[in-house]
Amino acid sequence: MAPQSRTVLVTGASGGIGSATVDRLDRLGWRVFAGVRTTEAGDRLAGGRERVVPVMLDIADEASISDATQQVARHVDGDGLHGLVNLAGISVDGPVELLPLAALRRQFEVNVIGQVAVTQAFLPMLRATHGRIVNVGGAAGRLTLPMYGALSASKSALDSLTDALRMELQHQGIHVSYIEPGAVKTEFFRTSGTAAHLQSYAGNAESQKIYSRAIEASAKAMTESSAVPVDHAVRAIVRALTARHPAPRYIVGSQAKMGLRVLLHLPVGVRDRMLTTTIGLTKKSFDVIADVEQPRVGAG
Repeated sequence: MAPQSRTVLVTGASGGIGSATVDRLDRLGWRVFAGVRTTEAGDRLAGGRERVVPVMLDIADEASISDATQQVARHVDGDGLHGLVNLAGISVDGPVELLPLAALRRQFEVNVIGQVAVTQAFLPMLRATHGRIVNVGGAAGRLTLPMYGALSASKSALDSLTDALRMELQHQGIHVSYIEPGAVKTEFFRTSGTAAHLQSYAGNAESQKIYSRAIEASAKAMTESSAVPVDHAVRAIVRALTARHPAPRYIVGSQAKMGLRVLLHLPVGVRDRMLTTTIGLTKKSFDVIADVEQPRVGAG
């Protein structure tokens, strides 16, 4: 089928990688259904382009997914969908001890359950065209970062589910690929960090004080980390959608390649030291522990 007749749904289309993906696919002649959460975001993305169709879609809301499925089905009119790019995601940052459980549940609701819910809803349309599924995760799924344990755990779960989908759908003519970027030059961590500070951390004042310097250090390290341009991730997504024989996974960026191909094979102690140092966690980050009154063991 000619490229100009291909159709794709991109979730999280208003984000940095999402909007760049929409732009690239539109230029390649695809009809792009851009999943967004606000009409303003949809209008910005469409920008008068005929092939870009904004679709209101909250992947954590079953009713929203149902409405979006019906809207896309009306547009394709029985011709099916050629691609699904699951890009929507959030990051709940902070030490595990201080993570509000509601925020942790939200992390998995969006980054894991929402991805599955969207995939389930659109699989009949993808099956009709022997289409492609592209799940965008991250190197953090296989290389856990301290202070970003919730994000790493959710990406690890998505990684496993993607592996299962790939094997379950391979004999149905549906290719499934997983994209593993390292740090990418977007507003993702800056906005997620802002969101984390807007919601109070769990724990009492003493435990929050212990982590205060570590939280600041890790946030600074992430904003200053070496990140690849968004285009690197977009190229991998397009390859997964268009290659005659798409790879099961695409590792994006030298940082991710070094981490997954080198750090994973180091002794755990060595890897831990490298990761904690990289993220800005040193003993000095926790010197405040000395200021916190310690329990008296054996006191009567």
